[in-house]
Amino acid sequence: MPYADVVIVGAGAAGLSLAYRLCAPGARVPLSVLLIDAPPGPLRPQPRTWCFWEPPGGEFDAALTASWQRLRVRAADGAATVTVPAPLRYKMLRSDAFTGLVDQRLDASAGFRRAELTVLAVRDAAGGGGEVVGRDAGGRRTVVTGRYVFDSRPPGRPPAARTTLLQHFTGWFVRTERPVFEPDTADLMDFRTPQPHHGLSFAYVLPLDARSALVEYTEFSRTPLEPAAYARALHHHLDTVLGASPYRVSATEHGVIPMTDGRFPPRAGRSVFRIGTAGGATRPSTGYTFSAVQRQSRSLAAALRAGGEPGTRSPYRARSLAMDAVMLRALDTGRVDGAAFFTGLFRSVPPARLLRFLDGSAPLREEVLVGLRTPVGPMLRTVAELPFRARRSPPAAPRSTLPHPPDEE
Repeated sequence: MPYADVVIVGAGAAGLSLAYRLCAPGARVPLSVLLIDAPPGPLRPQPRTWCFWEPPGGEFDAALTASWQRLRVRAADGAATVTVPAPLRYKMLRSDAFTGLVDQRLDASAGFRRAELTVLAVRDAAGGGGEVVGRDAGGRRTVVTGRYVFDSRPPGRPPAARTTLLQHFTGWFVRTERPVFEPDTADLMDFRTPQPHHGLSFAYVLPLDARSALVEYTEFSRTPLEPAAYARALHHHLDTVLGASPYRVSATEHGVIPMTDGRFPPRAGRSVFRIGTAGGATRPSTGYTFSAVQRQSRSLAAALRAGGEPGTRSPYRARSLAMDAVMLRALDTGRVDGAAFFTGLFRSVPPARLLRFLDGSAPLREEVLVGLRTPVGPMLRTVAELPFRARRSPPAAPRSTLPHPPDEE
């Protein structure tokens, strides 16, 4: 029965980030690490994109696809708010480049191993520690044990919550025949999209050069769309709003991210822990995940490499999650207009402060200052209502009808 000090299930952002930090040189207590990935096929994550903000000189900068010092938000009438959130930059990291960078460290680590299994169960082992039960490529049942097991697989059902929305999106990597995009400016939210009856929508444009970009259509709502609806929205934005025709689509991404005030407990057993979205790393009000995954993996690795026990703290402060619960409920009830809400924040809040707030890393004073820029009346009404709302279990997360699994932004 294969054994390791630490067993990690899943080789997405969360699993790779934890393995990367556990295998850094200089640990006080050397650890053996086993990373379990799904065999090639539908269970293995497809190439995807993660975006986040931080100052230049980050540990993954060598693998970045692009970064931008200027951000733009467009209101429904086209009015633009352009910000320069110095010292922060908005960064795009593709999963294949991230994997390549991480693999350089993992392959050089004597205590690191990989395995391919179709995982059937992750649980505490009867004799102590945790175990992963799966089938190998030949269909044989295999059990892997470890002192600790960290499971990064996304939850099949969102937790009980007062509000549950989904951030669902489709993005196209496009190449135009003439210059269309501004390479130094990322369009973070462009609300010149048909707004759904419930929730909000926006386009997202990340230029790679004057003729290439990732163009994405995103909705915050209760259910995903059919594939054809995303295609119509993207064609409308590229053809009618941006005037980018003709263009060629070279790659497609699709994602469904839970936006919920439900609780994602990081502990799943005595020796089993959840990481990534399953461990609460997705910001409920924005869907951003990658930066919180890095905070989570740093904390866990530091404790384990020092010979301690894994912590179970959320990557987000309790007050940040409380503010998210209010925002989600206000948006879900229609008390706030989503497009006006986000446009107003970008117009009235200093950009670096707002990005720290959206990332969940702002200090208390900055969170209060941002909160004062929101629609106070609807927010206070929502604050008064929330304690009386019961948490209910939503239906199982819908299975994507497109060939790509959820992305973590």
